Amino acid sequence: MSAPTRAQALKTLRQTLTEAGFETASLDARLLLLSVLHVSATELITHPDIALTAEEAERLEAFTRRRLAHEPVARIIGEREFWGLPFALSPETLVPRPDTETVVETVLDLLPNRKAPLLMADFGTGSGCLLVALLHELPQTTGLGIDISCGALETARRNAWANGVGERSLFALSHWADAVSGRFDLIVSNPPYIASDVIPVLDREVREHDPMLALDGGPDGLEPYRILLGEAKRLLVPGGLLAVEIGYDQAEDLTGLAAANGLEMVRIAHDLSNNPRCVAMRRP
Repeated sequence: MSAPTRAQALKTLRQTLTEAGFETASLDARLLLLSVLHVSATELITHPDIALTAEEAERLEAFTRRRLAHEPVARIIGEREFWGLPFALSPETLVPRPDTETVVETVLDLLPNRKAPLLMADFGTGSGCLLVALLHELPQTTGLGIDISCGALETARRNAWANGVGERSLFALSHWADAVSGRFDLIVSNPPYIASDVIPVLDREVREHDPMLALDGGPDGLEPYRILLGEAKRLLVPGGLLAVEIGYDQAEDLTGLAAANGLEMVRIAHDLSNNPRCVAMRRP
């Protein structure tokens, strides 16, 4: 039996994923095939009749099995775009989501001078997406990525160098701020914020493939915020900015925590679905 062409392979995979109930079957099929072939979307369109090699067909079959088992496409291909930049993934990191770009947008909007020589910390850095995206936009800023996972830190360091900001990036292993001293102009974080008892009912792609350390925010989902906001006065310079991602129903809780810790609430920013997604605060 002759090997399928690129066009045939794409059509078959799209149909397989559609029949399996994947709403993003067309996009998933294209991304998986492009990764297998190591070609651009343009190359796939302009040369659809090239037959897959035996190795490519075997790899595509393996990718298909993984997708049918509800492994996220980004994890299968090993990377995800965030803020227009490519980020490698590992089992210890979350897949960067478009909603998290709300944190980047909010910070950039609130900084009076993007060329100022700032010192930034990113708590729970994971893949490094917040740290690297902001360093990409703030050319004089130096950033410290902090995580409790050695694997995540290795991934974040790799992403920093791959995206041209490695020389302005430092990384440290710490449980939140336990091993961190000094003062920062800017602190960002996308901490775990899902209540523990909600995790078992999350979407299968999340609960089976995302690292639990990056999901579980304690009994009410607020434990990491209590820690971060409680440390803010020690870690921020006067007037320093703290911006965190939040769950869609946590804005009121964060407002209360900010007040309890002597922080000035600056902004509650919404994501593309108009859900509250980022809270920004300043140290007076």
